Amino acid sequence: MDRGSRDYGSILLGSASEGGFKQRVRIQTLLTSFLLIANLIGAILAIALSAVGIPEPSLFQAELWWVNYIAVPVYVAVAFVVGTVFGTVVVVRDLQWAIRDRPPTAKDARRAQRAPWRLVFIQGALWAAATVMFTIMYGVLEPNLIPKMFFVVGLSGIVVVAISYLLIEFALRPVAAEVISAGYRRRKRSGVRSRSIVSWMVGSAIPIIGILLVVFFGAFRDDTSKLDLFVGVTVLAVIALSTGLLLTVLTSISVTAPIRSVRTAMNRVQSGRISDVDLVVYDGTELGDLQVGFNSMVGGLRERERMRDLFGRHVGRDVAEAALAQDPELGGAERTVAVVFVDVIGSTTLAQGRSPSEVVEILNRFFAVIVAAVERGQGLVNKFEGDAVLAIFGAPLEIDDPAGAALMAARDIASGLAHEVPDISAGIGVSYGTVVAGNVGAIERFEYTVIGDPVNESARLSELAKRDPRRPLASGRAVDAADGEATSWERQESTTLRGRSEETVVYAAL
Repeated sequence: MDRGSRDYGSILLGSASEGGFKQRVRIQTLLTSFLLIANLIGAILAIALSAVGIPEPSLFQAELWWVNYIAVPVYVAVAFVVGTVFGTVVVVRDLQWAIRDRPPTAKDARRAQRAPWRLVFIQGALWAAATVMFTIMYGVLEPNLIPKMFFVVGLSGIVVVAISYLLIEFALRPVAAEVISAGYRRRKRSGVRSRSIVSWMVGSAIPIIGILLVVFFGAFRDDTSKLDLFVGVTVLAVIALSTGLLLTVLTSISVTAPIRSVRTAMNRVQSGRISDVDLVVYDGTELGDLQVGFNSMVGGLRERERMRDLFGRHVGRDVAEAALAQDPELGGAERTVAVVFVDVIGSTTLAQGRSPSEVVEILNRFFAVIVAAVERGQGLVNKFEGDAVLAIFGAPLEIDDPAGAALMAARDIASGLAHEVPDISAGIGVSYGTVVAGNVGAIERFEYTVIGDPVNESARLSELAKRDPRRPLASGRAVDAADGEATSWERQESTTLRGRSEETVVYAAL
């Protein structure tokens, strides 16, 4: 989602990061413009109905001049000022908490939630007053105008109120979003259905009633011609089509904007960008539930990815993927692997004269070199044992040449430690053979590990390698099993390592 231009479903509403003053100017400008547009539509509708749609009885009679040219223009001007400028100023004044960038109180939230209805009430009251006043004014001079004026001004007022509500709700989305995010969400029983019903009533039902009334009165008036009926019905039908289309578009915008924002965010999630997906919830209807549910889903995915990452860091990513792909069980299977054991020389001396935090910092750099070298060879760092490291090649992920990968990693570790962590020297031993690889422990708590003679042999070789930490040592079996790495090692001796009964052929890295 293009954050900054589509936070509230439209570029007209700006960004969620916009400052309070700028947001106030934007909201007040939109509200004033929208109310002017809605009232202008109502005025045009009233003129079209009274002059063309229902031409008889005519408004353009000599005795009606003062109503047509004085009373109506004055009232329209006053209504425009009161309904737009005064109404928006009053509403924006109630939104000072948003302008000052402070969280809303419960009272602020109630005022903000009532703001659209307050503005709509002002518009409705002004048009209701106009309906009563103009019906009386015209009716006193021409009684036959009473039903016409009541219907024309009343219908225009209902259209204005419906359009105003949809536009006001749109303009106040940023305020609604802040109220909802503060925890003052007021659930509407069926907001989407209500919007659709209102649009149908105002855009279709009421104009159709007007058509029926025109036909009804025309049938009982002797001076009504077929042309008058045709013109009246045609104008009302055009008005029904126009207002119906306008209200349908406005309603569809209010419905599709939240859905479109969710769809766009879903595309970002599908592409793997979970960290920067967070919808602004600005709708108080069922569509707001959809936005809230999407944010909850993404939050769960985010937490799952975080746990997966932490799990992978603790046990190794390959082990984590294997555990997540199937139900883990205790026990294991025989696997042929290569084992690298790295043990720090003089760990006691390392701690002398250094603070614990300094020791940890050095050890972390030491471990970083080892992890990088092992992962380059597609191996698994299985254990951090104090100041020693056990790495496995060939389990749980099978690779083509585990012995060669382990020997290369051992040489890389020796070179990396010499250049990047000169404070530490370590003995490095490499072995190769059959082990049991699997989960060891209790069903409540277990770990992935390997058990077998190659593990013990690599540990003993690391002890022997401490004589010259620049040259890792490897067993003859590991060198013989390697494809192309054997040329980088030379035979040194045959010896019986501590704790073992058979001799080990020892190779050293060149």
